[in-house]
Amino acid sequence: MIKVIEARYCGDFRVALTFSDGVEGMFSGREFLQRSGPLLDALRDESFFRHVFVDAGAVCWPNGLELSPTKLRESCVAPVTAQ
Repeated sequence: MIKVIEARYCGDFRVALTFSDGVEGMFSGREFLQRSGPLLDALRDESFFRHVFVDAGAVCWPNGLELSPTKLRESCVAPVTAQ
């Protein structure tokens, strides 16, 4: 089972992810936030969105939203490059 082992906020609603199999990618929150739902409202505020963290292999926010590692891996838009 794939897990997220690191999530690092990179600005502009982007999160760099590292998965348990060594794959790295960039999650674009802007696309994700085009959906509707009560848990997404708080994330539209970038100061809240940046509080992303990993819990039990899932990407989470303080309001209780959790994103599946498998779905995140499928939606990563570009590999993370060294900075």
